Amino acid sequence: MIKKRNWWSVLLIVSLLGILFTGCSTNNTANNAPAESTAPTESAVPEATEAVADGPVDGGTLVMSTFSDVVNINPLLVNDTASGDIAQFVFASLFDLDREGNVTAQPWSLAAELPVISTDGLTYTVKLKETIKWSDGQPITADDVVYTVETAKNPETGSPLTSAFDKVKTVEKIDDRTVKFTMTQVYAPFLYALCQAIVPAHVLKDVKPTELQTNAFGTDPAKTVTSGPWKWTSWKQGDSHTLDADPNYWGEVKPHISQLVYKIYADQNTEVQALLKGDTDQTSAIPVTQVEAVKANDTISVIQKPGAQYEYVMFNFDSSNFKDDYGLFDGQKTRQAIAHALNRQGMVDNILKGVGALMNAPFLPDTWADPGDAAVNYDYNPETAKQLLADDGWVAGSDGILAKDGHRFSFELQYNAGNSRREQVAAVIQQNLKEVGIEVTPKAIDFAAWIDQNVTPGKFQALLLAWSLNNPDPDGESIFSSKYFPPAGQNSGWYKNEKLDQLWVDGYSTVDQAKRKEIYKEVGKEISTDLPYVFLYQYGQAIGTGPRVHWAEEDAPEPSLGYGQYFHAIKWWVTD
Repeated sequence: MIKKRNWWSVLLIVSLLGILFTGCSTNNTANNAPAESTAPTESAVPEATEAVADGPVDGGTLVMSTFSDVVNINPLLVNDTASGDIAQFVFASLFDLDREGNVTAQPWSLAAELPVISTDGLTYTVKLKETIKWSDGQPITADDVVYTVETAKNPETGSPLTSAFDKVKTVEKIDDRTVKFTMTQVYAPFLYALCQAIVPAHVLKDVKPTELQTNAFGTDPAKTVTSGPWKWTSWKQGDSHTLDADPNYWGEVKPHISQLVYKIYADQNTEVQALLKGDTDQTSAIPVTQVEAVKANDTISVIQKPGAQYEYVMFNFDSSNFKDDYGLFDGQKTRQAIAHALNRQGMVDNILKGVGALMNAPFLPDTWADPGDAAVNYDYNPETAKQLLADDGWVAGSDGILAKDGHRFSFELQYNAGNSRREQVAAVIQQNLKEVGIEVTPKAIDFAAWIDQNVTPGKFQALLLAWSLNNPDPDGESIFSSKYFPPAGQNSGWYKNEKLDQLWVDGYSTVDQAKRKEIYKEVGKEISTDLPYVFLYQYGQAIGTGPRVHWAEEDAPEPSLGYGQYFHAIKWWVTD
C-alpha cells in the first residue's frame, strides 16, 4: 500500500503512486561502505504492444491485479493507492496530466480548456464542457465543482484534499458551465490541484461532512454515482471489483474495453503467478526478485522505469501511542542515530537490486527541488548511532536493549501485509536496530483495516510506508506541517516544527522557481536534520502486461506518472 500525495516532479514521478512498489527475499547483511546512489536505471518502454491486424477493437474484459483492497473510492476521501486505482477509472477529473506531467484538458477531462489565470495569480476561471453528465443521467455543473471544493476545505470532512483547497478564498458559480476560484494568496501548486475528480452535489449535498466517511457513496457500487468511462458495478470484498463501460458515457472518446476486473490477491508473489498463468492481464508491482523470471516469458511485456514514490520510516510524536505516554522518538539525536543505524544502501542493493536511489529529504532525486548536498546524508555507521544514543541518555540494560528513564527502547513497526518488499525491509530494520540496542517488532496488518484504524488517525508507534506523488510540485505542507494533523490532514505522525511550517508556506507563495528552489534547499536541510522520517529511497515498480492487451505507442503506460500504469487506458483494447 502506498499513501497518496501531491507529486513533485520532473518525470519521474512515478506513479504513484506513487505510487509504486516492489520487493522479495534478500540477504539482510548489506555492504558496510555504501556506494554513492544515483537515480534508478530503467528499461525501455515498448513502443507498442504486438500489432493487431485491424487496430483497436471494441469489447472484451481486461483483468488487473492488486494485493490490497480499497478503503473508499469517494474522491473526497481517497487516501491510498488501491482506492485511487478504482476511482480513476470511474470518476472524471477537471484536468489531467499528459505524459510529461503538464496539466491539460483532455477529451475525457471535465474542463473544456485550460483555466484563465489572472495576472496576479489570485483567480482561476474554469469552463466546463457542455456534454458532461453523471452516470445517473444528471448534468455535471458548476454546482458540483463548488460543492466538491467547499466540502474538501471543510475540516469536518477529514479529506486529504484539505491542503490543496484551503487557500481558496471563494469558489463561485458564474453560470452552469463556469466556475471562478479566488485565492487567499498566491499558491504555486494550484493548477495541479485542479487535476481533481468531482463528486455529485445532487447525491451528497444533504450528507453532513462528518458523515461522509461512513456514507455508502464510495463504498457501495449501487449507491456510487460516477462520471468516468466505466461504472463501478460490483465489489466482492477481498476478492475483486468489476467495472463496466458506461453505455451513456458523455465523452467523445469512448472506451474500447467493455469490462475491467480488478482482482485482489494475497500478496505480490501470488499476483505474479497469476500473470504468468494468464489469470490476470496486468500486474503493476512485480517484485524485483521476480522481474527476470517474468521477462523470460516472451508473451509478457515488462516496463520498468523510475517512479514518483519514495519509502520511509515514520516516527510518531504523539506520546499517547506509547506505554506510560513516554515518547521514544522525542530526542533529535535518537532519530539521527536510527538513521545512521539503517543500512539504506544495502536495502537498495540487495532488496531493490539497484533499482532505487537514496533520499535524504522528501524531494525526488534529479528534480528541480532536490536539495542535493544541502540535505544531511546519514551513512550506515552503527558506531556513530551508538554514540548518538548514548549522548541522548540511552543506556544498555542487562538484556542489551537500551533504556532511559525506566523505559526500554522497544517499539512496533507497522507495514501492510502482502507487500513482499516491505516485509524484507522491515526485517533489515529489525536486525540493524538490534545491533545498536533497539528492539523492533515488525507487524504486518491487513491493508484496509490498517489505513482506517492506524494510519489515518495516527495510531501507531512507527510506520514503514511510502508516498506516491501524484503531481510534479514539491510542496509537502500537507504531510509535514502541524496545520494538518489527523483527521483533517495527512501529518499522521503528529510532527511539529514551526520553522518548517513557515518554510512550506514560503515555498508555495511564489511562482518564481529559482526562489522556490532556494526555499526547498532550506527545507531539505532542516527536515533532514530534525528527521520526522528516516527517508529511505526512491524506487520504481515493474509493470507486467499480458498478450491480450494492446495500445498505440502514444498510449503506452507511463510509470513516471501517478496511476501511469493505466495511462490512456480508455484507448487500450483487448483481444483473445
